[in-house]
Amino acid sequence: MKSSAKEHLNDLSKRYPALMCCAAEVEAAAQQMIACYQNGGKLLVCGNGGSASDSLHIVGELMKGFVLPRKLDENMQKRLREACPEMAEYCIENLQGALPAISLVSEAGLTTAYANDQAPDLAFAQQVLGQAKPGDVLLAISTSGNSANVLYAIGIARALHMKTIGLTGHTGGKMASLCDVCIKVPGVETFKIQEYHLPVYHALCMCVEEEFFGE
Repeated sequence: MKSSAKEHLNDLSKRYPALMCCAAEVEAAAQQMIACYQNGGKLLVCGNGGSASDSLHIVGELMKGFVLPRKLDENMQKRLREACPEMAEYCIENLQGALPAISLVSEAGLTTAYANDQAPDLAFAQQVLGQAKPGDVLLAISTSGNSANVLYAIGIARALHMKTIGLTGHTGGKMASLCDVCIKVPGVETFKIQEYHLPVYHALCMCVEEEFFGE
């Protein structure tokens, strides 16, 4: 990991001293995400309720520029000029480098059909089965660490030889023993746990962005 990327993790602990308790796990999660992208993989994210919103938020920070400009590389610019010269310059000016990420909460048609036809608590697991490959990473969010649909998704990810990152509360729940890395933020009440989740995943996104798009 670049030293400039690691600075985002150091800054997290400075701004939120209570998160020092999980600093090592946050760094390990960042390393997993970086390794995934270095090897051509992608991130899958899931959660329920507020954690579903966090899943969408994380994808938004990774799939476009977050705090850094992400100009297309020279090779992609050349390919655009060759493939579609009439629109190339507009695309080059506005498109940004992406870190591939998929939120498993956004497929309303699939998840409702699957819940109706099969098993509601396996909707995330079904998507992991269909979307993922070995080397991808699942970021599973649950404030309790015990959300059944999230746990099933972790199980399928493990079967597919994916790496798994849990983002949860201070006990970790059942996720603590299932995830390769489990970030257990302090807090018992759901809303307080969620308040810590946001700076954690922002730091992860900034760290990974710096690694691939920083100077």
